[in-house]
Amino acid sequence: MNSFKYTNPTDIRFGVDLLDEQLHDAVAQYGQNVLLAYGGGSIKKSGLYDRVIKALAGLNVVELSGIEPNPKIASVREGQKLVKENKIDVILAVGGGSVIDASKVIGSAAFYEGDPWDLVIKPSIRQTIAQLPLVDILTLAATGTENNFGSVISNPETHQKLGTYGPNRPAVSFLDPSLTTSVSKWQTAAGSIDIFSHLTEQYFDRSNNTINEGLIEGIYRTVIKFGPIAVAKPEDLEARAQLMWASTVALNGLVGLGNQNGWTVHPIEHELSAYYDITHGVGLGILTPRWLKKVYADPSTHDKFVKFAKHVWGLNGADDEIAQQAIQATYDWVKSLDVPTTLPGVEITDDVNFDEMAASAVKVGSLEQHGYVPLNQADVRALLVASMTTEGFEN
Repeated sequence: MNSFKYTNPTDIRFGVDLLDEQLHDAVAQYGQNVLLAYGGGSIKKSGLYDRVIKALAGLNVVELSGIEPNPKIASVREGQKLVKENKIDVILAVGGGSVIDASKVIGSAAFYEGDPWDLVIKPSIRQTIAQLPLVDILTLAATGTENNFGSVISNPETHQKLGTYGPNRPAVSFLDPSLTTSVSKWQTAAGSIDIFSHLTEQYFDRSNNTINEGLIEGIYRTVIKFGPIAVAKPEDLEARAQLMWASTVALNGLVGLGNQNGWTVHPIEHELSAYYDITHGVGLGILTPRWLKKVYADPSTHDKFVKFAKHVWGLNGADDEIAQQAIQATYDWVKSLDVPTTLPGVEITDDVNFDEMAASAVKVGSLEQHGYVPLNQADVRALLVASMTTEGFEN
């Protein structure tokens, strides 16, 4: 296990109906001028917007709406303009990962005079400047952004979707599972897969960290159980609560402490989203089973796969047999969430961009140097090609 430093100061408020009494003071402790950031308007349809505005009575509220899935740099640029013009003290992000991700970068852009895209392509700049405090109200269990440093921002003009890390986690995160009961089945499924993928990227690691393994295996089992329940029964508050907390602990840094390897599937999926603007979690669900097959071809991974089969999927039998079954079980679980399992299912019907995407994924993700199993450009292209069909999986 590698050395690490871990500090997690986010004030997490988990539970139903905490907003009305607690939101005002949670925001006002940082100042009177508030940037309220949200997405396409679903919070208005659900009534959450009205609750938030009522709770913020007495504060000066400036709004930034229309932040899209796979958040675009245009929203960050608009946010930078608003926070500077209105001398914003604190940002309140209401939404899922896209809104919160964009808000984090806006918080840094408040103290930057240049184009905020600089803060994405060179995140080290953000470590040298301040960042506005961020309060968030999470409405989708998926990314874990409510309790970590990271953001992922897209630039459609350059076909780039890149991660960037700031100096601060959110200051306060409201996690009310009842706010996720209106989330569509598609986004619920995508969010569940995103959580599963975050766990996979950290579980398949060479650090031999048995504490991490046990923690991740428990979260895996939670997501596997409650993801399908939330898709089938959107109003099931227990399922929503389990997924919401799983999302947070899967990527708040805890279960990856001391790890050795970088991530692989996320950099590849970011290329899919950058070129085709597909739903991130669905892309991960398509790629992950193919990646598992690819890395299992390396005999050095077999012990980990046996643990994955036994402790995550509850399988017993000969090692090779249950390892293969675990890969199939992953594919079957994704399929059970009623989302596409091939790239044509998300309207990617040719390989015209695969060479460029593969080259970029390898470069951005340092996949040849830091992957659990190193991948080169040809490997990544082959994985994308394999994702065009269901070949190799039982249907």
